[in-house]
This record gives sequence, C-alpha cells and structure tokens, in this order.
Amino acid sequence: MTDNLFELFRSRFPADRSRTFIEVPGGRAVSYGDLEAMSARYAHALAAAGVRPGDRVAVQVDKSAEAVVLYLACLRAGAVLLPLNTAYQAGELEYFLSDASPAAVVCQPHRLAELEGLAVAAGITACVMTLGATGDGTLPERAGGLAETFTTAPRGGDDMAAILYSSGTTGRPKGAMMSHANLGSNALTLHALWGFAPDDVLLHCLPIFHTHGLFVAINCVLLNGSAMIFCPKFDAEQAIGLLKRATVFMGVPTFYTRFLTSPNLTPEACSHMRLFISGSAPLLEETFNAFREKTGFTILERYGMTEGGMFTSNPLVGDRRAGTVGFPLPDVQLRITGEEGQVLPRGEVGIIEVKGPNIFKGYWNMPEKTKAEFTGDGFFKSGDVGVIDERGYVSIVGRAKDLIISGGYNVYPKEVEDFIDRLAGVVESAVIGMPHPDFGEAGLAVVVAEKGAALTAEGVIDALKGRLANYKVPKQAVVVAELPRNAMGKVQKNVLRDSYAEMWKASLQ
Repeated sequence: MTDNLFELFRSRFPADRSRTFIEVPGGRAVSYGDLEAMSARYAHALAAAGVRPGDRVAVQVDKSAEAVVLYLACLRAGAVLLPLNTAYQAGELEYFLSDASPAAVVCQPHRLAELEGLAVAAGITACVMTLGATGDGTLPERAGGLAETFTTAPRGGDDMAAILYSSGTTGRPKGAMMSHANLGSNALTLHALWGFAPDDVLLHCLPIFHTHGLFVAINCVLLNGSAMIFCPKFDAEQAIGLLKRATVFMGVPTFYTRFLTSPNLTPEACSHMRLFISGSAPLLEETFNAFREKTGFTILERYGMTEGGMFTSNPLVGDRRAGTVGFPLPDVQLRITGEEGQVLPRGEVGIIEVKGPNIFKGYWNMPEKTKAEFTGDGFFKSGDVGVIDERGYVSIVGRAKDLIISGGYNVYPKEVEDFIDRLAGVVESAVIGMPHPDFGEAGLAVVVAEKGAALTAEGVIDALKGRLANYKVPKQAVVVAELPRNAMGKVQKNVLRDSYAEMWKASLQ
C-alpha cells in the first residue's frame, strides 16, 4: 500500500476514462485516459533522465495541460515538484537551483540556454529540457513512444511531494516542504467542505506555480474526477463568457474587481454557477458587497498560505461574512496568541497559529528556521495577525511579517530592498505596501541616495525590471535624504505610509 498522492487521485478518476479532464478554450481537450497515459510517459522520461524518488524537479513553464501532466508525472515517479514563477529572473533562479539541487529542470523553450548556464553557475548537474516546443531535447519528445503504463513509486505520507519557495523577511527565500499527506488531507477536506459534485466544472484562470492554482484548484478537480476549463491567463471578458459552462470559480480579489468593471457581469451570466471562491489576498468588503449586488452571488472567502494550503473557510451553507475568512477547517486547530505565546480569548487580537495534517514538514535546508516557526506543542506561527469573534469567525487584521500581497502574489519587502541596496548610488531603502484599486496593494520604494549620486526614482524602477519578477517591482519610487527611525534605530514604515499617502493617491488618479 502506498500513500503516493497520485494513487489517491487515480482512485477518484471516472470509470469512463474518455471523460474530459482539461479543456483549453480554442485548444484540444485532455481526457482522464489521456492524463493517465501521458503522465506515465512523462514519468518514464523523467526516470530515463536520471530522476529518482526523492529527487527535485524544478519546473518553470507556461500554464498548459502538459504542465499539469508533468505535475502528476512527478508524483508518479516519486519526485519532488519545485514549481517556479515564470516571472523569476536569473538572480532568483540561480538561488533556487543551488539551494534545491534538482536532478532535472523543465523550462520555457526561450530560456533553455539561460537555465543550462544557471545550472552550471549553481554547481549542479541537472538534465535541463523544455516542455513547449519540438526537438529531441524536449520532455514530450523524450516521452514519445514510451510505455503508457507506469508503476507508481511507493511513497510514505511524510515523504515530500513538493517544495514551494516563498521569500523571507530576511531576504533569503525559503522552501516549504509539502508531503503527500499534507496535500492529500487538505484536498480531501476542501473537496468535501465546498460540496463538489460529479457534474461540477471548474473555471480555472489562476497561475499554477503556487498553492492556490496548483493544489487548491487542480487537486479538488482531480478528487472529483470532473472537468475544468483551463484558461492560460485571466481575461475578465473571456471568463464571464465561460461562466455559463462552469459551476465553480476560484480567483484572487483582483479578478473580482475586474469582473465588476464589466457591463457583461449580470445575474444571467452567472446563472449556471454554483460557487465563487476568493483567496490569496484580503477581499475588500466593498468588493464583497458589490459582487453580491450585481450578481446575486455571495463570494466564499477562505484563508491559507504556502506552508499548509487552506486553514479556514467561510461556510458553503450558512452566513458568509464580509471581512472574515470563516471558520477553521474541520481538521485544523487555530488559535490566537499574545506576545508571550499565551492563548488569547475570543475578541482579542494576536498572532494566528495553526496545527493540522496539512501543515508542512518544515523549510528545506533550514532546520533552525523550521524550529523557530513552530511552538513546543506543534503549532505553526503564521505571522498573520487575526482575531476570532464571538461566533467563531476568523478575521485577518494585519501581517506581522511586513508582507505585501499584490494581485494575490506575496512580496516580501526585504527581498526587494536587498536588490535596491545593491544599486549604484544607493545608501539604503525601505519598501512599503500601499493600497491599490486593482492589485489590492502595490509597492512604494523610498530610497536614500549617496551624496552627489545622480539617482532618480525612474532609474531605480528601471534598474529593478529584469532583475526581479514584475509583480515584485515597486509601482513607484521616491529618493530622499534619510529614512525616519525610532529611538532604537528601526525604520518607521508607518511614518512612510502616512507621509506618502497623498502622493500615492494622486498618482493613481
């Protein structure tokens, strides 16, 4: 008996394997039979490339049906999937490769030479291949003609299935190790909690390099043995047109704000839908209310993070309350603690701590960091500040780790500041999150220049483009003589937010 996540999924595949799994608008459909055969061939190809159970496979590819097949092939081969944002640049990628030491790297065709060079620079020996083009070196070419059956590698529940990197407050990205049991338990809970039924169809518009699009959305579909409409990217008008063929939609708040700007978002357009879910960033109460008024549907907001998938959810049946993320999942314990680690009563604000079968195994190659992030009784310190009200609803009221969530993506200011501080003419910098009508939040860089340096705000932003993923690049910068500090010398980011609030508002008008 194996605890390999793929076998859990396969046990839920429809008996009729000709049923559709993925439909790409304007493209071909992939059936469950195709999925089984293609993932077997890809698993054989990975094994032939030298990938063994427990090895990491780094994947930086465009969203496609083949990318989902590759995810399942990694599971079948017993490999550890390392999904990477397609926006990551060379400096970021070199760190991931050197830290994770993958046995194989699958990338976009136009980045093949770059990734081969980065692998050498990182000091690793990895098979580097592409997914989306023709040629002998591509994964599809390597898989062509190989057997359409594959004996799934036995894996224990605690064996790693994926490593997901997120930036840290120290600037050094950290890899959250997710096991087969972590992913399987969370998928089973969400599948049941959100009432998935055999005829459900998911409209999938999310990227698939992070938890929301890859594990929350796709895993629920696989457990359901049903179909999803798989859009390469989010386009509000296209998505509204596809709602009539779907029943479930998962999105970030930015998707909903863009929906609301369309005259085509009507109750009739949503009449075939069963459920709208939002996550990855706080949903404004105005958006929540406006969507309900315009469509008749109440968005279900939930809360989680890379280190454990989902922690809470508003109810499927019951009162979904604006400004809250609902109740802890049935198999998750959640508590609010104070500065001394004491558990606080309902109504008091403190740090959110969670415990459950979905919580990750720790940070890759960071035993001390892992130890510091868990309490003595096994609770993970989320770093988010929250409160539980008298009815048991959880609300997120702040973030202790200075995180910026821009368009659903996590941006850690320290990482961006490290890049800025290395620019010629820069003494130091502070990056703060400011409210943005489309992205929820966006970064503002406040930069101290060296005396006499010809440093401009535009120059700072231009220098970051191409060095950082676009979503991490601040929308604006200002050059100043010094940063405000408290008596202990700590930069007062709250003062910066207040100081530039009017300038920021004016720039958005």
